[in-house]
Amino acid sequence: MIAGNYRICFFLFFVFLAASTSAQRNKAQLQKEKQQNLDKIKETEKILKETAQQKSTSLGELSALTQRIRQQEALILSVQSEVELMDMDISENNEILRALQTDLSRLKQEYATMVFSAQKTTGGISKLMFLFSSSTFDQLTMRMKYMEQYSAARKEQAAVIKKVQEQLAEQVLIIEGKKDDKNKLLSEEVSEKNNLDGLKQKQNVIVRSLTKEEKRLKADLEETKKAVAKLDKVINDIIREEMERAAREAREAKEREAAAAKNNKTKETIKVTENVVALSNSFEENKSNFPWPAAGFISQKFGRQNHPVLKGIILQNDGINIQTAQGEKVKTIFTGEVRAVAFIPTLGNTVIVSHGEYFTVYSGLKDVTVKKGQKVVTNQEIGKMLVNSEGISELRFQIRKNTLALDPQAWLKD
Repeated sequence: MIAGNYRICFFLFFVFLAASTSAQRNKAQLQKEKQQNLDKIKETEKILKETAQQKSTSLGELSALTQRIRQQEALILSVQSEVELMDMDISENNEILRALQTDLSRLKQEYATMVFSAQKTTGGISKLMFLFSSSTFDQLTMRMKYMEQYSAARKEQAAVIKKVQEQLAEQVLIIEGKKDDKNKLLSEEVSEKNNLDGLKQKQNVIVRSLTKEEKRLKADLEETKKAVAKLDKVINDIIREEMERAAREAREAKEREAAAAKNNKTKETIKVTENVVALSNSFEENKSNFPWPAAGFISQKFGRQNHPVLKGIILQNDGINIQTAQGEKVKTIFTGEVRAVAFIPTLGNTVIVSHGEYFTVYSGLKDVTVKKGQKVVTNQEIGKMLVNSEGISELRFQIRKNTLALDPQAWLKD
């Protein structure tokens, strides 16, 4: 009976340890996510500071501030998740505490019952009198064994009670510590919410200020549209030239093979088409796992979306815009060959890299370190970002399968 209770106490203890270990893993994951949010916030703060220094209010500052608000909201959610986890942890620990208190009460009752039973058996006489009152030697021997077993049982029961009391005291300290941690998290949540309110107020001020500059914004937008149209023409012309070149090389390869077969010569193995297919397949296999071409955040997504300030204005984007810090390095996302380096007024330099049937386009560069026909590898630097008159560095990044524009966000790592 006593051994059984002892096992139950330690079973509860190990259940507590398992629950604690699981909670620690979840806590570590949440803290990792929080740190990632903090790192992103630090990066965005740098971009926000640079844009704000150049001009008091700009679309770039608004974009950075909007991203900063999203990150702040994500940070608050991380803190709230930690609070919820802490509540669950405290609840589990309280259940363990109640179980230990119940066990301790039962063990004490059993101990009292044991003592009472022993007194009742001996009739309240002393141990020596109980032994010497034996009528036979066998009875004396039995009584001695009984007293030895009884003494061992009492010691074991006392040890179990002491162990449970120690676990109980430890559990109380753990719960108090977790309550302190929860209170700190709640204070952190309040502080971060206050920061969020301040960011939103600043966002409203910038939006009101930019709304008053509608004429200038529309003029800038029109200029950008013209530049983007030129960029699209350059991209499409180059891609069509590449498609025609690939088709021509494949056709010539087949003609050489046919001529070799007709003249009974050794058949020449031409791998032009095979190489294109292999590179295209390799590119496809890496979907959702490509590195970002530059550090920063997505300031404009793929497809159609509303202008951040001008009402009724719809923006069309065949790629994504990544707002970066000034002078940020731009890198290739995959092995390929540079097919063109072109300069577009307003947008800066553009580098187009082919990967079989796929093409990646990097626009908005100031300095370019590669040239047409050059082979490049994944994460190779191809240039640095341009800073426009408003202090904004924004990479226009596209992925195309031949002339079909794809959403780059679906191809990059989260």
